[in-house]
Amino acid sequence: MPLQAATGMAMAMAESPPMDADPPMEAAPAPAPGEARLRLFQLVSPALPVGAFSYSEGLEWLVQHGRLPDGAAVRAWLEAECRAGVLPIEAASLPELMRLLRRAGGDGPGAREAALAVRERDNWLLAQREAPELRAQQRQMGGSLGQLLADLGWPPPVEAAPLAWTAAWAWAGLCLEIPPAELVEAYLYAWTASQLSAAVRLVPLGPTEAQRLQLALAPGLAHRARELVASDPRTLWNAGVGAGLAQLGHGELYSRLFRS
Repeated sequence: MPLQAATGMAMAMAESPPMDADPPMEAAPAPAPGEARLRLFQLVSPALPVGAFSYSEGLEWLVQHGRLPDGAAVRAWLEAECRAGVLPIEAASLPELMRLLRRAGGDGPGAREAALAVRERDNWLLAQREAPELRAQQRQMGGSLGQLLADLGWPPPVEAAPLAWTAAWAWAGLCLEIPPAELVEAYLYAWTASQLSAAVRLVPLGPTEAQRLQLALAPGLAHRARELVASDPRTLWNAGVGAGLAQLGHGELYSRLFRS
């Protein structure tokens, strides 16, 4: 069933790069291919201390109301969200966010404008989430990831409030030198893996069946990532109305295993 929450540095003289050039980030040396792949694994690891395990994003409401009784229903739900929910809009925003954050993190012309554009896009993405609980989740997870990156030596270049989840993920990809195409694919994978983890605890769904579903979803996720990395997120639309309703209803459940 169809189911379903964007903004900121100095000047240089004649030798500065053009206004539309991305200034280089001061970071660790470029990792070897194998090292870059391991950094990507670290980003999608369930050990990443951002609290993703404590949210079900409406899935708990759906299970309690009999909408996801088995693995087939869970698969259909995940495929629908990856096809036309808010997730594709967020994933398609990652490449542009990485470009803006690279510029915002430099000291060349346009850095301040880029930081403002990051904040604007961050707020726009939050507005795609209808439920205030989902917006709070995005802020909490993004703030946790931003703080982790700052503790590792990569403070986000946007001042004031912490970045929400998608923008913080883009900053992590930039700091860890992960190519945009791989970052988009990992964003989709991490979301489905988190939802399947929640489903194991909520649906009559064993861990083996969850792994079988993750394998079955993999080709579609890879194909969707290739589409989204070249897509303009402003041309996409969110058809996950039911997801939004489930997320709004979660906070009203009498008993809850997951955080609202």
